[in-house]
Amino acid sequence: MKQDRQLREGGWIKRMRQPISTRETTPGRHGKKPARVFGGDFDADYDVLCIGNAIVDIIAQCDEAFLETNGIIKRAMNLIDTRRAELLYSRMGPAIEASGGSAGNTAAGVASFGGRAAFFGKVSNDALGEIYAHDIHAQGVAFDTTPLKGEPPTARSMIFVTPDGERSMNTYLGACVELGPEDVEADKASGAKVTYFEGYLWDPPRAKEAIRQTAMLAHAAGREVSMTLSDSFCVDRYRDEFLELMRSGTVDIVFANSHEIKSLYQTASFDEALAQIRKDCRIAAVTRSEKGSVIVRGDETVVIKATAIKELIDTTGAGDLYAAGFLHGYTQGRDLQTCGDLGSLAAGLVIQQIGPRPRQNLRREAEQAGLTIPDVQTS
Repeated sequence: MKQDRQLREGGWIKRMRQPISTRETTPGRHGKKPARVFGGDFDADYDVLCIGNAIVDIIAQCDEAFLETNGIIKRAMNLIDTRRAELLYSRMGPAIEASGGSAGNTAAGVASFGGRAAFFGKVSNDALGEIYAHDIHAQGVAFDTTPLKGEPPTARSMIFVTPDGERSMNTYLGACVELGPEDVEADKASGAKVTYFEGYLWDPPRAKEAIRQTAMLAHAAGREVSMTLSDSFCVDRYRDEFLELMRSGTVDIVFANSHEIKSLYQTASFDEALAQIRKDCRIAAVTRSEKGSVIVRGDETVVIKATAIKELIDTTGAGDLYAAGFLHGYTQGRDLQTCGDLGSLAAGLVIQQIGPRPRQNLRREAEQAGLTIPDVQTS
């Protein structure tokens, strides 16, 4: 049987598809809602609802010269049009294809930990859309967003990985931009302990409406809302809006890396940025690559060590899987130290492989690392 399969879809050739197969909070500065313990929340249908761009990743390794020759900004997510997508695709070396998208990766990670995850994201009713839906269902994630009929096609991102493991993304959003308020499933929005969305979704205007509607439903049901800043360039585009989301209480929990948080507050000082964000949201979890991560909540500061790794292969999905581990622990009522340790574990595992979704069973890996997550008793 041939391992390499070729499929033409709108000029794209699909090469080499490989299956990738309790805490207490204190009231925020705005006094929006009281503290509660998720470990005893038996009315929730899901632990985490993720909202994001449903993207098929096409991942290839390259050298630094390739990025320079092709005008690719390193470490950034570059939005591209159809012509640019075709050009870069034609210049790629051997590639691995895997369902991705930031929030979709987080949903898959939560499910791998044994959590109940759901996902909102738009695909088209084409071959790549079917692949995406199959993959996320196979990983145990509830995904029922109605696919788009016709154009534009399902989104895809060409990710170039340099020898230092850094990824540079070039994304054609396609059907992603069609996600709108009509795709919000009220039962999932109000039935998930935490809703998590990616900052990348702030690019398509109608997706903003969907996120605000979901956040309203979630808060009305006494749930919480979280977001990832996604990318420094994304922060540059929407700095004021992201700060408004945090300061208004629309977002309770923020995930970021050190570059993104410094961009948010327009400072070169990490400590200064950290001091600012602890004032602006209930909880912030900030990753620092090999330095681990820092979690702040009010006056509380928790420092998390990075997981030791054998070899850095590809950083794609590191932040997504960190959020998955953190949110799974958080929704099971674990303390911030354990939440951070779970996030660090998941991130450390995914950067030692090509592709953004976990190949290991994260629940089993957590148990082996001494981070056992007890089953919540419902009776």
